[in-house]
Amino acid sequence: MLLVEITNSTEMVASKTHKLFGKTPFETIDKSIVEAQVIKQMSEDLATWGLEGSISIVKGIEVQEDTIVMRKGFAVKQRKEFGKGVKKTETEYSKPR
Repeated sequence: MLLVEITNSTEMVASKTHKLFGKTPFETIDKSIVEAQVIKQMSEDLATWGLEGSISIVKGIEVQEDTIVMRKGFAVKQRKEFGKGVKKTETEYSKPR
């Protein structure tokens, strides 16, 4: 299992959009947009390598040194399967969750 934490979502959205958006406090929206795009791209890339599995976006979990901490409100926000036998769907992943 892999765990990826994106820490610069606001800066990434600002670099891809108008600079004005980089100065607004929309960190949770930015994080959702970036996470959705990353999960989409990762699932496509992993499938081209012949790998099968799923990727999930979760909230309420963090890593502190060598411990995983689950917070109140832990939830799976999105799950995407990839690999052979998975039907391709045209889902809009850039909508904030």
